[in-house]
Amino acid sequence: MPGDLSQPGAGKGETEAHRVLKRLALTWARANRLGLGATEVRLPRSGYRGDVAAASPGQLGPGAVTAVFECKASRADFRRDAADEIRTLVKVREPAVRLDELNALIGAHRPDLRKGDELFPEFECIDLRGTRHATHRAVTRELRAAQAALHEGTKFARLARWRAATFLYLVVETEELVASHEIPAGWGLLVREEAELRLVRPPERNEVTLEQRIALLERIAARAR
Repeated sequence: MPGDLSQPGAGKGETEAHRVLKRLALTWARANRLGLGATEVRLPRSGYRGDVAAASPGQLGPGAVTAVFECKASRADFRRDAADEIRTLVKVREPAVRLDELNALIGAHRPDLRKGDELFPEFECIDLRGTRHATHRAVTRELRAAQAALHEGTKFARLARWRAATFLYLVVETEELVASHEIPAGWGLLVREEAELRLVRPPERNEVTLEQRIALLERIAARAR
């Protein structure tokens, strides 16, 4: 059964809250047309396991996508290494705020860039692919560099750099668990509300090759047996 938490490797040392977040992530994925999913999936090109990985059916089609969900039930789980956290957070906050303001400004002046992805028609993301917005690129680079320091060597930064899936999501127990400027660059944010998840921030779309999608799908299928 996909996402069966009794599978080997699942549940070792994890809390009930973390298990619940994984179940909710699977449910949310299926409700958003990511119908093939499993928990504790060994991700291609890395030594990491994704808490949840999911894929849309028909991976050979042009609209096929994949997703990886990382679940965090506590602040300590999110920030395992708090060394120099306060100083680094200051460096992250400024470009994060500037980037949010830029996105709002660009969206207001360039409505043609608001392309709703068919997977999430209710959320309009700004698609800057094919454009040359130097300021946006510069601020994004600054934010990624600051967040790389904040999450140095962690799963978040590496999975984004390796483009582990089309979409990457951070799933948290409460919205207070993570500040907006701490959300890893390019990741979406899902927050638990009772027995479901609410999308607070949509992710950026990563360009993932067919080979990468198939490799992740094979890992999902292996876990779902």
